[in-house]
Amino acid sequence: MLRPALRESVSIVLALAALALLTWGYTAIGVNNATVPLSFLVIVLAAATMATLRVAIATSLAAMLLFNFFFLPPVGTLTIADPQNWVALLTFLAVSLVASNLSSTARARTAEALSRRDEMARLFDLSRDVLLTTDSHEAVAALARFIARRFDLDHVSICLPEGEGWRLASAGSVTVPLDPATLRTALDGAGHMLEFDARERTYAGHRVIHQPSGQAIRLVPLRLGDKAIGLLAASGRTIEPGTLDALAGVAAIAIERGALLDERKSAELARQREELKSALLASLAHDLKTPLTAIRVAAGNLQAEWTSDDQRREQSDLVLSEVERLARLFDGILDMARIDAGAVTTDRVWVHPLEIVEAARTQVERTLHDHRVTMTDRSEGAVCLDPRITSTALARLLENAAAYSPRASAIDVTVATVGEGLQLSVRDHGPGLGAGDMPNLFNRFFRGQAAEGTVGTGMGLAIARGLLAAEGGRVWAENHPAGGAIFTILVPAETRAAAAEAESPA
Repeated sequence: MLRPALRESVSIVLALAALALLTWGYTAIGVNNATVPLSFLVIVLAAATMATLRVAIATSLAAMLLFNFFFLPPVGTLTIADPQNWVALLTFLAVSLVASNLSSTARARTAEALSRRDEMARLFDLSRDVLLTTDSHEAVAALARFIARRFDLDHVSICLPEGEGWRLASAGSVTVPLDPATLRTALDGAGHMLEFDARERTYAGHRVIHQPSGQAIRLVPLRLGDKAIGLLAASGRTIEPGTLDALAGVAAIAIERGALLDERKSAELARQREELKSALLASLAHDLKTPLTAIRVAAGNLQAEWTSDDQRREQSDLVLSEVERLARLFDGILDMARIDAGAVTTDRVWVHPLEIVEAARTQVERTLHDHRVTMTDRSEGAVCLDPRITSTALARLLENAAAYSPRASAIDVTVATVGEGLQLSVRDHGPGLGAGDMPNLFNRFFRGQAAEGTVGTGMGLAIARGLLAAEGGRVWAENHPAGGAIFTILVPAETRAAAAEAESPA
């Protein structure tokens, strides 16, 4: 309150000084009495334009007294001899007061229009913040922060009833305790009536509670239609009740939008689960039917009397190959279930990188039967990681390379130790990766354009990524400049040289 009062005092002093200076100048040079009131009126209008109505009225009264004392005969007294001068003096005072009132009213309306424009801009910015919020779990807390920041409030709390208690999301520079009983009373009162106050441009239910510290907390119902779903508690700078009501309406819409986002995400997850189930059943039906049919035919041939020893061995190899294929299929299902359940555990040991490659080749030996595997070793010493997880992930990449490479083509494996750990690359000589395949390459049950005519469930790359993530590793793919695709694994690992350096005395 000191600053406005001080500003008024300074304005009055300046206006009186201007009147005094003008009076001194006019008395010194002697001007026509018709000129004086017009000049004084200019100062009165300037005071009304730049200051408050009280300053303008004080300036008008001072101008009237100066005009009477220094310019109306008898000069030097406040007495007026000529009745016509009374008319002139009163007319000057009336014009000054009316002009001051009009100027002050116009100035107040301009300030009000600017204030409302500012509030509308704040509401627009808040609405934009709400639309940009996509995380439904943090939507209410973010909304409280947005309101406090956009409207320069000391404290904002969004109060939502939750069972017998309240869920509060607060923001601002000041912490304000809110009594649950007071909140319940305010919410119950807002729910019992819905009346619109045309003067305040608000609906019923607004309350003001005063803290022991003297701080005023305004409680505004959050309404969706005619239903109050919670309360908005705000303290700090003064906001018009109508703006507060509009602000509460935006907040209620934002809360409802967060709930709708939750429902949409749940529906999307349910749809994805159904799609995964359908894809899994279709893949399993296809991949189980083919090996089971082959095993049944081979078993029948083994029992036939017309088969020779070579044919029996060929049929036995076929049975073993298909059984191994079934075993890999069930291993993949188990691995996927473990990844989903977060049950993949790591056991890091020291191992040579080439041992991991040999373990991976052993797992898919029959799949690689028609391919030549070349090895490039750029590793330096042993590495500390989980060999079981890493070799299983590498086996999935070798199996994928064999599925998309022409028969008798080479599969190139490169082993290297880099600053981050162990890097394993698998390159095939197939058609490469399509641009449309890249975003979905490691998704479950995804099979690219080149997968037509090949056998597989589309789980291999997804399993490789999930297993590697359990030990902090990652996998990515790209096309080789000379043709084919190259898949790279990077697993964080400590090298033997680094371990020896760490254990050496300082």
